[in-house]
Amino acid sequence: MRTICAVVLAFEVIVIGLAIPVAIQVGGYSPAVAGGVWGGLAAAALVLAALQRFRWGFYAACVLQAAFLASGFLVPGLAVLGVIFVGLWIAGVLLGRRTDANAIERA
Repeated sequence: MRTICAVVLAFEVIVIGLAIPVAIQVGGYSPAVAGGVWGGLAAAALVLAALQRFRWGFYAACVLQAAFLASGFLVPGLAVLGVIFVGLWIAGVLLGRRTDANAIERA
């Protein structure tokens, strides 16, 4: 499960980073605000991708998913991306647990 969640977070880093120019152009935010909000989310996703080996890293990444989804209220176009990544996160958790259970069963 941790590997799948780390991969989802790694892809999310790229998408959140690309959300900065969208927030500037579409949302009308200054580059400093957009860079601070979405740049901070991208940096947090990158760090949390590396920290998925810890249980608390998983829960912190769940909070990050909620924060990215909430940022969709600031720029409505990003809400769609937030929903997509929350769906990928849930799918990764469910499929990862199933994969882990199968690996334990085989062992």
